Parts: sequence; C-alpha cells; structure tokens
Amino acid sequence: MGKYQIGDRVVYHKTKHSTHPTSRAQDMHPAEHGDEYSYIVDKYWTVVRVLDDRTIEVRTRKGKVHHLDVNDPLLRKAGPLESWWYRDQFPSVEAIVPAQ
Repeated sequence: MGKYQIGDRVVYHKTKHSTHPTSRAQDMHPAEHGDEYSYIVDKYWTVVRVLDDRTIEVRTRKGKVHHLDVNDPLLRKAGPLESWWYRDQFPSVEAIVPAQ
C-alpha cells in the first residue's frame, strides 16, 4: 500500500500573495516595491482518493478538490497532535467518504 490512504489528514504549505496577509501567515516577505507580501499558509485537507502511485485527491473543509503529487515537498501527513489540535480545520471523513 502507498504512503497515503483514504481518510489521511494532510497539511499543505500553500504559497499566497496578498496586500493583507492573514493571521495564519508564516514566512512573510514583502514584494520588491512593497505592494504586497508573499507568505505561506498551512492548509488542512483530507485524502479522499488515491489515484495512482503518485497522485492523491484531497478535499478541503468547504468541498474543493485538489490533485497533488505525493512527492510534492509542500505536502505531508498531519501528525497525531496536529490532527487533534486542528481537528476543526480538517474535513470530516464521514462527510467526504460515502458509507460502504
């Protein structure tokens, strides 16, 4: 079996650009002319499908779907403490995986 399975909670370090970074922004850097900032925000997603040996489908709390390469350096499994601490940020497995 692969590195990821359905129901795994994952964290993705998403790079964003904005004039007003959120309170969750990390590693903030101003643009060259100071118009906006680039920063990283942790996204808390749940694996809903393993598509092949290198791709997974994840879902956000609001229902968006993303396809990610399992070797993406910005992707990692959430640890047990992180899964508990940010439990409200992850989509629930029951809401995304139909009962069998």
